Order: sequence, then C-alpha cells, then structure tokens
Amino acid sequence: MGKGGGCVPSKKKFPSSIADEHPREPPAPAPLEDAESADSETNFTLENAVPRPIEKLRIFIVFYSMYGHIEGLARRMKKGVDGVDGVEAVLYRVAETLPSEILEAMKAPPKDESIPVISAAELVEADGILFGFPTRYGCMAAQMKAFFDSTGQLWTEQKLAGKPAGFFVSTGTQGGGQETTAWTAITQLTHHGMLFVPIGYTFGAGMFTLDKIRGGSPYGAGVYAGDGTREASDTELALAEHQGKYMAGIVKRLAQH
Repeated sequence: MGKGGGCVPSKKKFPSSIADEHPREPPAPAPLEDAESADSETNFTLENAVPRPIEKLRIFIVFYSMYGHIEGLARRMKKGVDGVDGVEAVLYRVAETLPSEILEAMKAPPKDESIPVISAAELVEADGILFGFPTRYGCMAAQMKAFFDSTGQLWTEQKLAGKPAGFFVSTGTQGGGQETTAWTAITQLTHHGMLFVPIGYTFGAGMFTLDKIRGGSPYGAGVYAGDGTREASDTELALAEHQGKYMAGIVKRLAQH
C-alpha cells in the first residue's frame, strides 16, 4: 500500500471502463472477393502497360494547281518529307473557285480526286505546313487567297501561332514572280503568328546553276510553267524534294524541344 493509502493503477494498463468501451481486436482479413478483385486490377494494369507506338509528325502539303505544275512539285516534296524518320506528309488541295466551263475553256486538266480538299479547321492538326500555288501578277492565285481568307476563326483564336510553314510556287516566265509570289504571301503567316521557314541556299550547288532554266529561290521551290506545256525539270523536282526533307528536319527539331 502506498503513501496515499490506496493502490495506484499500472500505467501500462487502461482502466477497465475504457477497455470495455474500446476492446482491441485484430483487424479482419480482407474478403476473398476483394482480394481477387485487387489482383485482377493489378494484372489488368500490367497487361496494358505496353508502350504506345510513337505517332509520326505530320506536315500538310496544301496546294492549288491549275495545270499540274504545282501538284508535281507537291508530290515530289512529299517524297522528301516521307524520307525523314518520324515524319510524314499529307497532300491536300484547296477548293476550286472557277466554274467548270471556264476551266474547260482554259484547257485545265481535271483535278485528282484522290487528293482531298482541305478545310481551314483541319490546319490545326498539322505539325508544319507547306503551301503551294501559282502566281497571279506576283501574288498567290485567287483560289489560295480565298482559302486563307477562310481562316478567320483560326486567326481570332491564334490556333496556328508558332506553327512552321513554307511556300513553293509556279510562274510562267523567269521574271514572273518566283520570289515576289512567296514574299507577298508571308503576310498571311505573319497575321497568324506562324513561323516562315525559307530554304535559303541549303540546296547547295543546285541553287547556283546558270546553264539551265530553273525555278525556285531562297524562299522555296519553284517551277517555270511557260504557256502551261512545260514540265518541271529534274533540278526543279530535286529542289522540291529537298525542301520537303529540309522542312521535315525543322519540324522534327522543333518537336524535340
């Protein structure tokens, strides 16, 4: 008996009243169904943790071609893009604005229906864009201008800002606008906040040849159509392929940062 005249409860034990109110019991084992469910969820997660295939970057080649010269460059440009690992090109046409009877009078060949007509809204899906068009007095053809005029909603929301883009052109003569046709088109990209990607002189010696007639400039690939019957030369097609490859490399580099 202690000095207080009574027994002192052990500090290691709870008073009986508290112990009765909060009895200690071992935790109940998880139900078998819950355990099986947890295992199945774990297995499902592991089975589906397979790396997804990396999607290729896409460059849209959007063009208007009346006599096929720009289309020829576009197809060769696609070859250049597709040759870069991890990047692919998709060909698109812009809508024709001339009535069929006028096109027949101008002896324009029919359009390739396997190449779809693009809408302005689809541009946002591209990682880069190459626009091709023939000249009209040193500026882009009305069909391409009409397409750019339809991008107002994209401009309002700046959906194309920061997207790389380039040009390739067709003219009837050597002084017909190989540079000015692309140069005057830069305003379209500027208002959208897009990044203009010229080819400069990256084509090398092919940019300096004087022994043969050749379209193209530091602004982009080009072709001389003459009266419409002249076909693109090997050098002009090679320059188009180079521009496709060069653009793909730029888009790929931007995507990695």
